Amino acid sequence: MSGAWLVFVIFFVCLFINIPIAFSLGIAVVGTILVTSAAPMTLITQALVTSVDSFTLLAIPFFVLAGDIMATGGISQKLVNFGKSLFGNIAGSLGIITVFCCAVFAAISGSGPATVAAIGGILIPYMIKDGYERPFAATLAAVGGCLGPIIPPSISFIMFGVVAGVSITDLFLAGVVPGLLITVSVIICSYIVSKQKGFGVKAVEKKTSLTGVLRALNDAKWALLMPIIILGGIYGGVFSPTEASVVACVYGLIISIFVHRELKIKDLGAVFGRTAMTIGSCLVLVTCAKAFGELLTLMRVPANVSDFIQSVTNSPAVVLLLINILLLIVGCFMDPVSAILILAPLLIPIAKTFGIDLIHFGAVMVINLIIGQVTPPVGINLFIGSKIAEVSIEKTFKWLPLFLGVLIIDLMLITYIPALSTWLVQIAR
Repeated sequence: MSGAWLVFVIFFVCLFINIPIAFSLGIAVVGTILVTSAAPMTLITQALVTSVDSFTLLAIPFFVLAGDIMATGGISQKLVNFGKSLFGNIAGSLGIITVFCCAVFAAISGSGPATVAAIGGILIPYMIKDGYERPFAATLAAVGGCLGPIIPPSISFIMFGVVAGVSITDLFLAGVVPGLLITVSVIICSYIVSKQKGFGVKAVEKKTSLTGVLRALNDAKWALLMPIIILGGIYGGVFSPTEASVVACVYGLIISIFVHRELKIKDLGAVFGRTAMTIGSCLVLVTCAKAFGELLTLMRVPANVSDFIQSVTNSPAVVLLLINILLLIVGCFMDPVSAILILAPLLIPIAKTFGIDLIHFGAVMVINLIIGQVTPPVGINLFIGSKIAEVSIEKTFKWLPLFLGVLIIDLMLITYIPALSTWLVQIAR
């Protein structure tokens, strides 16, 4: 196990001196091979090719591009207007609208930070103007953004499916009920706090007439149709998740340029550039993580960890609890994609050993890691929300424990009631 310790020591030392995660992984692999000769150096070159030689992996850049197109094309504002028509007459309505719009936009972008930026950028200023505390508004938008990696299509589920070799379509289905559970629980929490603290009393509007709701629905119909078309096509067998990502891009371009006319041809260069930067860094991470995982497998690290856990307990419930604790801690320091690429090869054999369904395990893993998006020191969603609200991240700590408590309760329900993530999958089969 000395070689295994060495690879982790090099990796964490690199992280400590602020080397990016992708390069830290690569340096750890190369350094360990040079010192221990635990594997041939060709492992690196093989990983560079085989890790990205995947048709399924193509879905990620296209879904990222589709989300960026729809965000730039003014979709988020139309979703906000539709949300107001439904909930505008309720005290604390802007909080409800924020979470509702995050859930819908999550089905377009598949990304947590993108959801916070698109929806929070519009609604956080409105909430502050309506009497919400700035830290509360920032925290609520950040927590709503957590729905991005859960509600399909989800980049995190795609990455887990690639690593685990399980159906992306099944993983998407596994995220639907947990996503709705988290949406409802966060809305209820926001409503109770708003009632107690008097948030959102200024913006209470007269109940929107049916005509007004239908008008707002008509304006938002193209945004609401996108997840229906994409997910309906996947589950209906019309196209695969990878093909669906391309359909999403084409649909987004047509709606944003020719229907809403808020995206100009001259803006496409910037949109494509942002997507290329995001995906370029992601693929470097994929290749290095592949080499890292293969080296750990050659050193029998997953097998040794599995044997150790079996020596401690034979209970799948206890194993899931231990994995939850590990993932919650890791999520504080790594983004979900990085953590999945690094830890999934280590944890999947353990899940198989204890008879845990991999679709259920994928949902549990992703939900654990998205909680880290609102947990310092990384907490990317929290940083984005705080920046928009113009408040220091430390001030959000007043409200963060409340919402973290809600998310962890949801996590425990999803962990120990597998039907919440597997029910739709079993029906579809």
